Amino acid sequence: MVGARREFRIAGIKVTGRRRRPTGEKAPLPRDLQRSGRIWLIALLGMAVVWGSLFALPRTTEWWTEQDNALLQQLVEMRTATLTTVAEALHSTGSEWFVRFLRIGTLVALVVVRRWRHFFAVLLSLAIVELSVDLISEGIGRPRPFVPIIGSWNGPAHPSGPVASLAVTLSAMALTLVPRGRRRNLFFVVSGAAVTALGLARMYLGVDHASDVVVAGVFAPAVAVVVFRLFAPAAVFPVTWKRGVTAHLDITGARGDAIRRAMDDQLGMEVLAIEPFGLEGSGGSTPLRLLVAGEPDTYVFAKLYSQTHLRSDRWYKLARAILYGSLEDEVRFASVRRLVEYEDYIQRLMRDAGISAAEPFGIVEITPEREYLMVSEFLEGARELTDADVDDETIDAALGVIRNLWDAGLAHRDIKPANVMVADRQVVLIDVAFGTVRPSPWRQAVDLANMMIILGLRVPPATVYERALLQFSPDDIAEAFAATRSITIPSQSRSSLSLLKKERGIDVLEQFRKLAPRLEPISIQRWSPRRIALTVAAILLALLLMGTIVDQVTGTGFL
Repeated sequence: MVGARREFRIAGIKVTGRRRRPTGEKAPLPRDLQRSGRIWLIALLGMAVVWGSLFALPRTTEWWTEQDNALLQQLVEMRTATLTTVAEALHSTGSEWFVRFLRIGTLVALVVVRRWRHFFAVLLSLAIVELSVDLISEGIGRPRPFVPIIGSWNGPAHPSGPVASLAVTLSAMALTLVPRGRRRNLFFVVSGAAVTALGLARMYLGVDHASDVVVAGVFAPAVAVVVFRLFAPAAVFPVTWKRGVTAHLDITGARGDAIRRAMDDQLGMEVLAIEPFGLEGSGGSTPLRLLVAGEPDTYVFAKLYSQTHLRSDRWYKLARAILYGSLEDEVRFASVRRLVEYEDYIQRLMRDAGISAAEPFGIVEITPEREYLMVSEFLEGARELTDADVDDETIDAALGVIRNLWDAGLAHRDIKPANVMVADRQVVLIDVAFGTVRPSPWRQAVDLANMMIILGLRVPPATVYERALLQFSPDDIAEAFAATRSITIPSQSRSSLSLLKKERGIDVLEQFRKLAPRLEPISIQRWSPRRIALTVAAILLALLLMGTIVDQVTGTGFL
């Protein structure tokens, strides 16, 4: 019947048809507050009501003050030398030096593992709480309790600054340092006990009213939880202690379920298993191997792109341009959606031009404008060029790929071992996200040099040069190595060249330069001094602003 999901097959893969997401249905991996986040948000709104009843209505203010004083009088009557000593010890947990130690330790740990999203979420949470407490306390100006005060204090009483500082700090630590599950729940329980003990100690010492402590103890963690739910949700940015590439996202749990559901809804493929694949060769995405239902079950290849990758790529290109100049006109992607659309287009364009590339199956939306999956053919049994058996036929096929790119007016722009695969003696290009239509002759020359370099890692450069002369002129090869320098060679190839030179004393690049006709090195377009100065000034201004925030929330005083 009309609208029924039809079934067909693509390369042996069982495809059950595609359906549109019904209007109003959430994305497979939505971002929301979740139940606990909503509870804390309600608590925040409740605090606003409490503040209104405490200080906007005179009669209510008098009632709250009477209740606070009655409770404090009972605590004063319980004072003993031993309890006072214990209370003073607990009171020290709210001191600036103790809270500062916890905050700096947390931020340093996040820098070490390069979890920048959590780093900035911590800063944002601390800044909101500290600024809010300062403004509210100054605006309300509530005096300290009218009981004998035996503890240190500073400024107005409401809300309790030390309680708020400790509560938001421990909440941020739980959300960034402890993985989800039983351990994080236990940490929250212990943190709640620590904040409660501090609040009771301050009430016992006569420093705070009960309402000061309760409001601060609820308001501060509520801010932290809401900020993390919206800015760094655990389903998207899980807490892990494995140092690695920031673009390599966790594909278990909620994200794994979202990938399965999105693949079924949008491509009609039933995913049976998901596993990372080739992470060591990818710094700009999370490559995956998906097992999909078929007769027999078949693997497909997928790359998960996120905003994290997009931001990292922008910073990398900016730093490279400042240090080395503008290598070429590069595409600036405004969103992850545009990036995957462009890669899908380039991949299809290359196949239409007869260039060996994996067959694309489509684009899958995981989170709108944030995460997308590029799905393509999985090259079963394929190996990286530097791991395969390389003979004259393989060399000709690899150089033939570059020849076809030149003839079609295309460039790959990222020729490295991980992107040149050999399957059934056929050389196939993968990872074409940086491909260019109508590239400059310089860029095409760089592609040729990079292909010859990775071939030279497996066979003598003289052999590669002789085979290259069958498809390229001596001038073409001379221009390729005149355009080549460290910055134009992908990092994976540079590492392989350095390792080969260190272990075997073979300088592949120098041998190629001796074989090719000598040409003057092609200069790279440099940024103007004015543009460099403005860019550096903008970066320093941003760092100064971030440093000011760090100074305010940690009290380090380094600015």
